[in-house]
Amino acid sequence: MTTTPFRFGIVAGYAPDLATWTAQARRTEDLGFDTLLATDPVGTADPFVLLGAAAAVTRRLRLGTFVLADPFRDAKALDWQVRTLHEQTGGRFELGLGVGRPGAEALAKELGREFPSPGERITRMGETIALFKRSIDRPRLVLAGGGPKMLALAAQEADTVTFTWQPKTTEAEAQSIVDRFRTLAGARLPEIELGLNLMAVGVEPSPGIARWAGVDVSELAAAGAVTVLPANPGQAVEKLRHWRERWGISYVTINSGYAEPFAEIAAEARAAGG
Repeated sequence: MTTTPFRFGIVAGYAPDLATWTAQARRTEDLGFDTLLATDPVGTADPFVLLGAAAAVTRRLRLGTFVLADPFRDAKALDWQVRTLHEQTGGRFELGLGVGRPGAEALAKELGREFPSPGERITRMGETIALFKRSIDRPRLVLAGGGPKMLALAAQEADTVTFTWQPKTTEAEAQSIVDRFRTLAGARLPEIELGLNLMAVGVEPSPGIARWAGVDVSELAAAGAVTVLPANPGQAVEKLRHWRERWGISYVTINSGYAEPFAEIAAEARAAGG
């Protein structure tokens, strides 16, 4: 489907202080990754503050949010923050937006923000995007989603869409989601970068993943879940190239706990002409 070169990114881990955070940013760049992404929040910290610090200690690395919970923020204030990072980083910032995550309602309350219903959140995000897109000089817009409404919005507005597949998603299930998005995007499809956020590399147990997903990594790998890559770099690259050819996915991210093995895979992919 596509021979678009791969991009590889790391979703940053929790850092207890600024020195640890900036060391993580420098390490991500040194390992050759294309992007460093901040969750919302990063632990209890605001991602914009931390991304500004990461920009100051890196030169090439692109920086993004993965993804901002739109209900946390006033649209005009968000637009100001986004444009500041875009300008001050020389265009290295990418804006990732979403409608929330588990626990988002409680944090919104702490911030004095209302947490709308799912349908209202999609509508509100559309309004935020319209404000954001007034200027031609703007960051890439990354939208994450897997549900019909979010995929429809991403098909209309996103520069990059990252599929938020469930941990146990199989290739057949992924194919159905990609086909739906392809239909929704229509003539825009060639303009949109398609992405995937992985959960793990290899089959070593991960208590954190097991708690969150309700199933450990080895079981996901045995079930053929598309959220896990083989530990062998050659086999992993073969799978990534297969997904790129089949689905058009060329942007792949993973959490920072797998940075080192994923860096080997990224290097192998580039050496193979990816």
